[in-house]
Formats: sequence, C-alpha cells, structure tokens
Amino acid sequence: MSKTEIKSLTLPEVEQLLVSMGEKPFRGRQIYGWLHRRLAVSFEEMTDLSGKLKKALAERCEITALKTETVQVSKIDGTRKYLFALGDGNMIESVLMRYQHGNSVCISSQAGCRMGCKFCASTLDGLVRNLTAAEMLDQIYCIQKDTGERVSHVVVMGTGEPLDNFDNLFTFISMLTDEHGLHISQRNLTISTCGIVPNMRKLADKQLQLTLAVSLHAPTQEQREGLMPVAGKYPLEQVMDAARYYFSKTGRRITYEYALVGGQNDGPKDAAALAGLLKGQNCHVNLIPVNPVRERDYVQSERETIVNFKNKLEKCGINVTIRREMGRDIDGACGQLRKRYAER
Repeated sequence: MSKTEIKSLTLPEVEQLLVSMGEKPFRGRQIYGWLHRRLAVSFEEMTDLSGKLKKALAERCEITALKTETVQVSKIDGTRKYLFALGDGNMIESVLMRYQHGNSVCISSQAGCRMGCKFCASTLDGLVRNLTAAEMLDQIYCIQKDTGERVSHVVVMGTGEPLDNFDNLFTFISMLTDEHGLHISQRNLTISTCGIVPNMRKLADKQLQLTLAVSLHAPTQEQREGLMPVAGKYPLEQVMDAARYYFSKTGRRITYEYALVGGQNDGPKDAAALAGLLKGQNCHVNLIPVNPVRERDYVQSERETIVNFKNKLEKCGINVTIRREMGRDIDGACGQLRKRYAER
C-alpha cells in the first residue's frame, strides 16, 4: 500500500487523518505546525508526540524532503540558485533573490515543461511530471533553512507552466497562505502563465488576491505563434479576454511579461502594436532582456533598443519597468542549471 504524502495535505485533511487513526484533532494541528512552521522532515523531530504515534505515522505516511544537489551564488548580487533532487531522482530549480522589500523565491511547478517556448531552456527536454504541493512548498522551506532568513515573496515562475498543474498549484497556494503555515500574504504571491485560457478563468473564479503574470512576449498572434507554440491552441485574443476577466473578478492588476529578443519582437512597430493591444487595461508590463540559451540562437536586445521600447510604451500611457537582471553570472535562466546537470 502506498503511503500518504502528509506534507501535501491541508490542515483539515491532516486533522481528519489523525481522527481516523484514533487521535484527537489537535494532534493534526500539532503535526501540521511541525511540518509547515518548524519545517520538520521526520516524525522523530516531533518531540511532543508519543513514540507509538510517531511509529504509526511513519508506517502510514511519508514526508517529502528535497535534497539540495548544488547551490550557485552570484558574486554580483548574492542571488542563490538551487538545484534540488526529488525523491524519484528528477531535478528542479529554485532561485532566492534578495530585495529591499524582502526575500523573494522563484520556484518550479513541474519537472520539465511541455509548452515549448522557443527561448526557454526549461522546455528543451519536455515535461517529465507535475510537482506535488509538498514539492513546491519544500523548495521554499529548504531555502529558508539554508539561509536562516524568512521568505516574504513567492513567484511561481521557474520550470514548468503552473496552470498546467492547476489542482496541485491551488493546494500549494492554500497551504502557503494559511495562517497555520508560513502565512505568506496572497498579495505577495505571483503566478505565471503562458496563457492557458480555461485555467486563467478558473483561477479568476477563485477570487484570490495574488498577482497573475501573463507571459505575452509578442504583440500579435503571428509573432506569438512563432515564439510560443501554445499560442496555436489559445489565440492572443482569447488570452487577453481571459486577462480582462481575471481583473474583473479580482480587481488585481495584470502583469504582462515581455521577453525582448533581439530582432524578433523589440522594434518600434512592436512597441506600438503592444501599446495598442494593452490600451485601456489596468496593467503593468515587465520587460525582460532575454537570457540567452546555448541551444537557441536568440540574442538579447541592445540596451538602447530596450530603453527605446520602454519609452515608447510610457508615451502611450502604459505602466512599464525593465526587469532588474539578477544572477547573470550563474545559470540564471529557467532550466539552465537543470539542463547542465543532466548533460554532466
């Protein structure tokens, strides 16, 4: 009989599990606190449980605990990139970035990715499997334990398409923001998507206060299809409708991620087209100088081109920033560290 992955259970589910084992519900709250506040990785660490209960739990349940395979630390800004080994040997990446407003962790939601975006290393070997809620949470827990510092902001923008793993993602969100766990504010959580329209709408209906970041990367359907195969299934018009729907249901401003690729989507006409596409929306554009991937021939736009693109959008009334590049001297782009490890 397969064991229950207890770290993926919500508090009510843990309480229910303990009741089914003949225990009082408060035992469930104790165990949940050990797992999600004290960050225990074994039942033996839970000192206020009886030996009999620890043994019964160990026989029935397992605790997800990622193994840190390697850590790269940027000499430029202190960004830390982690390669974690899952229980089945698959590898995932996470990144810790330190800002004035607090520590932000970018986590993966899948081992690999099937979206096929042309400028991304995460998708080169396709999708292996979805991550469980516990595997997503434990990336944050491992980083907190490694640094001894609290994480205040979480971005689900690492390897994988979060909305392609919707159910586990939603459980992860519920547990991350739960007052009995790390209790990170929904407003300090960002979920990225390349435009899975049905699940954008499904997330909107949950009426959460998190930020939705839509990976746009092109102002027209034709250009987007050239960079992002998913655009063939979910056309740009549908993605924009779903984004407007998200805003109408949550009141949360949409962030549009736009990776600037030299000679592909960074010209004055592209900026004008993007401004036209976003006209009238309450949104923010995050311009990303693309991080070159060895297996692709895409190059980063010139600095002057990036600044001109930003200025054009601002003149059209679009709220825009250029993403601060962090960890550039390490394998900073999504999937790079995992890919290099697999090659070795």
